[in-house]
Amino acid sequence: MMQQTRLTIAVAALFAAMPLLHAQNNPYQIHDSCYVYMVKADALIGREGFAAQNENLLRTAIMYSDKKAQVLYYVERLRNICTGKDSSEADVLAAQEDLKRIARDNGYLQYFYQSYQFVKNYFFNHEQQIRALEVMRDMQQTAVDEDNEYGKWLAEKEIASYYKVFGAYSAARSHIREVITIYNRSEDPVIRRQSLCPFYLDYSATFAPESDSARFFLDKAWKSAVVPVDSVKCMVESAKLAAVDGDYEKYVYYRDLSLNSPHKQAIGKTTPVLFESIDHLFDGTYDRADKSVFGRIPSESLALLSSVAEKVSRPYVALDLKNHCIRANRSDFAWLLEANLAEMNARYENDRLQASLQKESRQRERYSGIAQVLGLLLLLVALLSLLFYIRNLRRARKKDEEMIASLTAANEKVRLADAAKDRFIQNMTHELRTPLNAITGFSQLLAMPDGMFSSEEKEDFGRHVINGTRMMTMLLDDIMSTSAMDSGGYRIVYEETECEAVCREAMSSAEHRLQPGVGLVFKPQMELPFTFRSDPLRIQQVLTNILTNACKHTASGEIRLGCSLEENPGMLSFFVEDTGPGIPADEAERIFERFVKLDDFVQGTGLGLSICREIATKMGGKVYLDTSYTGGSRFVFAVPLS
Repeated sequence: MMQQTRLTIAVAALFAAMPLLHAQNNPYQIHDSCYVYMVKADALIGREGFAAQNENLLRTAIMYSDKKAQVLYYVERLRNICTGKDSSEADVLAAQEDLKRIARDNGYLQYFYQSYQFVKNYFFNHEQQIRALEVMRDMQQTAVDEDNEYGKWLAEKEIASYYKVFGAYSAARSHIREVITIYNRSEDPVIRRQSLCPFYLDYSATFAPESDSARFFLDKAWKSAVVPVDSVKCMVESAKLAAVDGDYEKYVYYRDLSLNSPHKQAIGKTTPVLFESIDHLFDGTYDRADKSVFGRIPSESLALLSSVAEKVSRPYVALDLKNHCIRANRSDFAWLLEANLAEMNARYENDRLQASLQKESRQRERYSGIAQVLGLLLLLVALLSLLFYIRNLRRARKKDEEMIASLTAANEKVRLADAAKDRFIQNMTHELRTPLNAITGFSQLLAMPDGMFSSEEKEDFGRHVINGTRMMTMLLDDIMSTSAMDSGGYRIVYEETECEAVCREAMSSAEHRLQPGVGLVFKPQMELPFTFRSDPLRIQQVLTNILTNACKHTASGEIRLGCSLEENPGMLSFFVEDTGPGIPADEAERIFERFVKLDDFVQGTGLGLSICREIATKMGGKVYLDTSYTGGSRFVFAVPLS
């Protein structure tokens, strides 16, 4: 009997200890019994049985008065609704409001801001990219209004990820930089628990793999790695850059380290395919006819393979990879444009329908009130009521006529906007087709059998291909910059800036566009070196755009870039002078409007100068055409010194 009692007590103790064993390593620091149900609910998100386990979590949290566990019930509920295939937008937004309310009431604001993250993912997965970006901007504005550091950090992180997905690396870079800045100055424990390594890796990925910047930020990522997963990701990026450098031994070293790591699941499914293709390039067994790799790795990996192919002297393979990368980028851009246009049209139609329903409702309410008044008046004086009724009918008719006139005018505005959209799409199609035709044509000539063209001719063909590629990159960069400005994501970051260095960088970016026989010189009108506080990247972007325009229109003579402190007092003035045909004075302002091109036979989107004007305005400066200059064209870009 004693032995039976002991056995019963041991079994009961074992069952009592099971929740505690399951709740080990409780990262949320909630009651262990609550954590057990949360783990079960988390595993069933989007599947049958979730609701029951999540209700168990709520009941247990209430029983133990665990406020954080109660908030996590609403977190899991919102995640499940966002994952569900049949969830409507109204369901998602209602669940978000519940989570925001309970998180704010209990002081867990990190979950308040994470609710925006879940809703953003819902819209993104339902191909509503503009709506997803609006959600992130709403989170950012809320965090700024409330001065919440975690909210601002999370918003910057999500917006950077959004731009990086669509290849808008310049826009993504500024947000990643802000993420790192907030992290370094923050004392928020939720932020400080994160690792900086992934953000430095993202920063490195926004630069070309052969650039010094990519290596600089990869080195920072290595130094900030705190968990094994971080190190594995750094190994993968180090292997890629070693391959681009042609350093086979270093590439093999980092490749094997990452593939043999116990945490290799962090490298993703496409990385082994990329390594396999790099191996074939190094050992010379990569077959140009094998196109299967194109659908198995992303376009940025194809660009990296192209760089490796050039390094190992496989120019035709590099050309194949570049062409496919260009086609993939063009397809992605077309898909994004089509999806955004479809979403904007749908939202426009929905807004128009809502306005129409509201107008009809107001009309019904107004006429109902008039009918009641008329009924009372008819009981008092029939004749006066009749006259009053007739007068109201006349007024209603006049309002209807005014409303019809207003709707007609609004319809005309919609028609003109639609026509402008069509012209923009046609213009972009034409502008993208021109360099693409050059790339395709000269690529076909390069693919001709050996002996048909001399090496000098082939080098010339290759230069045409590179120029066409640069032209397409410039066109897409203009569009992405304009999109970032329209969405409010274009930021000015001030730092110590050296005048001559900025000018030299801009000249280096534009000199490949010079026509034969045209010189490009730097002629400062001030003492150098000169350092001031501004945004060097934005200044370089404006100067590069102006220099590129000068290169297009200057067939002989020279282009001069200079700087002065006297032309605009209190400002540093950069000027670009060319010996081209010049611009009429009456067009001096119109050329800064979007899509305006004075010469339709010169390539471009017509966005470059409008981008320059918007950047100058954001910096508190100005950019204008000097109409007093007679030797060609002279553009002045002035930025404040304070």
